[in-house]
Amino acid sequence: MRTELSDQYTKAIFETFGNRLPATSDFCCYWFEKARQLIADGKCKRAGLLATTSSKQIGSRKAFERIKETGRIFFAISDRVWFDAGAAVRICMVGFATPDDPDKPTLDGKEVVKINADITAGLDTTGKRFLNANTKLCFMGTTKVGDFDIPHDQAIALLRAVNPHGKPNSDVVRPFRNGSDLVRDSSNRWIVDFGVATSIEAAALYEAPFKHIEEHVKPARLENNDRWRRSHWWLLGRTLPDFREATANLPRYMGTPRVAKHRVFVWQDSPVLPDSKVIAIAFADDFHFGVLHSRIHEAWTLATCGWHGKGNDATYNPTECYETFPFPNPTPAQENTIATAAKGLNELRERWLNPPEWTIEHILEFPGSADGPWSRYVVNPDKSGIGTVRYPRLEPCDVDCAAKLKKRTLTNLYNERPAWLDLAHKKLDVAVAAAYGWPADLSDERILERLLALNLERAAEEAKAQEATKRKSAQRDKAEHELI
Repeated sequence: MRTELSDQYTKAIFETFGNRLPATSDFCCYWFEKARQLIADGKCKRAGLLATTSSKQIGSRKAFERIKETGRIFFAISDRVWFDAGAAVRICMVGFATPDDPDKPTLDGKEVVKINADITAGLDTTGKRFLNANTKLCFMGTTKVGDFDIPHDQAIALLRAVNPHGKPNSDVVRPFRNGSDLVRDSSNRWIVDFGVATSIEAAALYEAPFKHIEEHVKPARLENNDRWRRSHWWLLGRTLPDFREATANLPRYMGTPRVAKHRVFVWQDSPVLPDSKVIAIAFADDFHFGVLHSRIHEAWTLATCGWHGKGNDATYNPTECYETFPFPNPTPAQENTIATAAKGLNELRERWLNPPEWTIEHILEFPGSADGPWSRYVVNPDKSGIGTVRYPRLEPCDVDCAAKLKKRTLTNLYNERPAWLDLAHKKLDVAVAAAYGWPADLSDERILERLLALNLERAAEEAKAQEATKRKSAQRDKAEHELI
């Protein structure tokens, strides 16, 4: 909006609608609010508009929620292809009216009881609550805002170069993965990452990486509309302080493509930096890996996610899909059963993706800091804390194996879904259902009903606990004041 409409115009929009719609709203949502107001003021009875499909998601959905507060949605097409200047995009259509409008609501051509604010029918999950237990654990990866990427061969050269302050470039050079890398053929890219608040003086001491950023990033960033990004051109556009803190002591974390046909989770080594098309989850244990891979979590995500792209694939949202999801409270035995099933699923998948008959392990060696991003791979550090990184990597045995491995992707595996994979998932599903105390054969609708009830129950418990904590704090402050 700022790029195409100017800062002044965008600011005027936010000032005009700030108490009605959040600034995260898609631009089209402002016209929905204008039309809603006309209906509420009695100046018209009905309106129908096209919207971006992302308007149904939490960042924009306030416009539809306000429509339902003062009127009703009587017609909607939740998703369809639209052509804009020759490009195929996806849109939704929404018709709304006064509360007493007589027409029975129809969604995607079918009569329904009601249409929810997320343009669905049936169980309304828009009333779900965010759970404190799930905060600061799930993150969208970095937005670079510049050509910070470097190819593999250049990265290896940088890793082995020396610096005037004696620190290794591995402090700021690390592997980089996007959504396609997780489920298709890996691009084997690396990235220059100077962290969260590194000064230009400190960054410049990493001589070769800084020079790369100076040449490939600085010119464009100096033209950026965002003041911070202009003045901190050597840093990534989103520096991910919360993600770094949450994963600082983990040997690995989970990654899932933000947009994907199949909702899969993939272990990522701690040095790997995720792209914005990757959702990163700060757990390293097999139990959480198993719950997130279960049919129960998938049902929740499909009911709370957005939809995107030509293939209309599900978009995993850290707030909507993860921060509202109520995990089970298993017994130690149930937790172990889930972890065992999850580990078994992952081992089967990994062996299919990289058969030992077709691969060989190579150890990549370069200098590394014992307290840096490669700490788990650093051996024999000296008095200054610098040792040798020994980073194991699987590579094809030969050209023929490389050609065969290109077809071994998670997308192809889940498209085919062989019997062994299906059975491994079913075993995991049974274990997760048991941890909730539910039958394993519940329908998706019944799963959603129970998850929503559990979400609201957990949220109420957290609110009650917070209130009790506030009361105790107030009583303690009162007692201290009286003592004084």
